[in-house]
Amino acid sequence: MANTIHNCWLMRLRPTWLVALVVYSLAFATPGYADNLALPEIGDPSGNLISPSQERRFGQAFMRSVRATQPVVTDPWMASYIQSLGNQLVNNSNAGGRSFHFFLIDEPQLNAFAGPGGYIGVYTGLITTTETESELASVIAHEIAHVTQNHLLRTFDAVQRMSLPVAALAIAALVIGSALDHPEAGVATASGLQAGLAQRQINFTRSNEQEADSIGIDTLANSGFDPQSMPVFFERMGQATRLYDDGRLPEFLRTHPVTTNRIADARGRAGNYPYRQRPDSLDYHLLRAILKNRQFNNSKDSVKYFRETLASHRYRNEEAQRFGYVLALIDDRQYTKASDLLKSLLLQRPEQIAYIITQAQLLNKSGKPGEGAQTLKDGLDLYPGNYPLTIYYAESLLDLGKSREALELLEKQLRARPEDEAVLRLLAKAAGDSGQISLGHEYLAEYYYQTGSLEAAVQQLRIALKNSADDYYMDARITARLRTMEEELADLKKRSE
Repeated sequence: MANTIHNCWLMRLRPTWLVALVVYSLAFATPGYADNLALPEIGDPSGNLISPSQERRFGQAFMRSVRATQPVVTDPWMASYIQSLGNQLVNNSNAGGRSFHFFLIDEPQLNAFAGPGGYIGVYTGLITTTETESELASVIAHEIAHVTQNHLLRTFDAVQRMSLPVAALAIAALVIGSALDHPEAGVATASGLQAGLAQRQINFTRSNEQEADSIGIDTLANSGFDPQSMPVFFERMGQATRLYDDGRLPEFLRTHPVTTNRIADARGRAGNYPYRQRPDSLDYHLLRAILKNRQFNNSKDSVKYFRETLASHRYRNEEAQRFGYVLALIDDRQYTKASDLLKSLLLQRPEQIAYIITQAQLLNKSGKPGEGAQTLKDGLDLYPGNYPLTIYYAESLLDLGKSREALELLEKQLRARPEDEAVLRLLAKAAGDSGQISLGHEYLAEYYYQTGSLEAAVQQLRIALKNSADDYYMDARITARLRTMEEELADLKKRSE
């Protein structure tokens, strides 16, 4: 079974999902292993790919299923970093105007995946495994290439017999290997679905992998990253393989061996470009410091780690290591010492958003919420509309009882991020706190919907309808949205019977 379907970067697939539906998966698989890969196709009987609008809706439904089953990182600064890095690569690729959405999953696995609509997930364990930002970029660039080349998006007439939410749940389970054991997700045992999807399959081939490697390296070079980072990462993974015997080899290295041929091919392609030494961005190192601090269960252990590594100069970036030390001290409630160290970082880079946010959080924890809010407001004056600063400032406004200001601020942000769960969650609170009860339930319904809790979303819309105060336009809007969600829920339950 392991050689039948391969989802790259350490995926475990339940047998009942093996005929589920097409996925985009990160494919740093070896060419030999990839020859055995089989996945269903998706599209229409005429052989045409699904339309951009269909793929976009498919992707949105897929992402809702991912949020329902995986620890998607909601920290706005971390989310902003991975989206920014992905955008750099997309802007220098052959994406042709396609939209991409990059997000983090808080798991230590060396793993990544992509779904329909350009939704690409990166596990935090992948970030901590890479040694340079170019290596991280090489993984994402390779994945972008699989999407742009439509390696996994093919025709399959059985998909026309499935509804969007059912197909999206199937894809999410296949991509992530999730059991999806809540009542709305029991579609894996639908024998009719399995029978239809089992009729046709496609194979990842050696040429698919070579093409993704090649195009990914081109994208790296065009984006200003080191094109040699891909073969370097391959080579390090190959060296790691030799450190284990077959009985102890980690699953990633068992299912994703790195061959000398693949390393040679990637190095040869990268050799077409002149040598380029790309310094890592500070944000990359700051993110690694954040993730390192989060690995410790005990704040004192984290404080000790950062203190000792700074003293012994065991770090890749001193500034980021100092920032990690600040975070550890804050977690350990050593606020005075943390404040002194953070001030030195801010003097060096007063415009660094991560430092501004941390300063505001430190002020809040020190009993100075007003000063913390002002710090974030000053940051927004410097970076109008910035997503992380907006989220943290809105939270501060809500804590200070300024719900109407928060509501206005968040509604502006929602126009650019209509699916953002952090924005929707805060909007629900802001609307409710400002006395707009029905609107608050509407926003809460959308939050539940985007996070995959469809039953809770329906319940919130029903409550909103009862509290709409005979507002005709609001009633009509809520009724229409409620009908759509109820139809989705009914379809999912029908498929699970």
